[in-house]
Amino acid sequence: MTLELVERPTHALLEAARSRAAEAGLSYAGGVSPQDAWELVQAGDAVLVDVRTAEERKFVGFVPDSLHVAWATGTSLTRNPRFVRELEAKTGKDAVVLLLCRSGNRSALAAEAAAKAGFTQVFNVLEGFEGELDDAQRRGASNGWRFHGLPWIQD
Repeated sequence: MTLELVERPTHALLEAARSRAAEAGLSYAGGVSPQDAWELVQAGDAVLVDVRTAEERKFVGFVPDSLHVAWATGTSLTRNPRFVRELEAKTGKDAVVLLLCRSGNRSALAAEAAAKAGFTQVFNVLEGFEGELDDAQRRGASNGWRFHGLPWIQD
């Protein structure tokens, strides 16, 4: 059965991400595009964990059925000292975990912390939920989960 899993296209996505991460010297397993993240989640090959604040999820929107473990809390973005423990409780250390934040920056920090704590299959969702800032200092015009038209809902 292991051979079949390795040959699946979604696992090729993860292996490509691992290769890029190794070349870049990242401490975590790598980064995947929002589209690849959605493909992995839909195939049941990964779990999506939103690391944004509860306020961001409520007011900006979130991916249906994603888990939530805040990397930081409140408007001051105070680092959550229980992040790794909460992540492990919700996913386990051996799961393929895709971390999503606003732009891909906090989720990269969260991935580093998770890898340091022994998670071996933690990936960052590149571009994040809202995407990077454009020249007008606005998000969502050039990349990100919502920009690519992937599923999301809002309270």
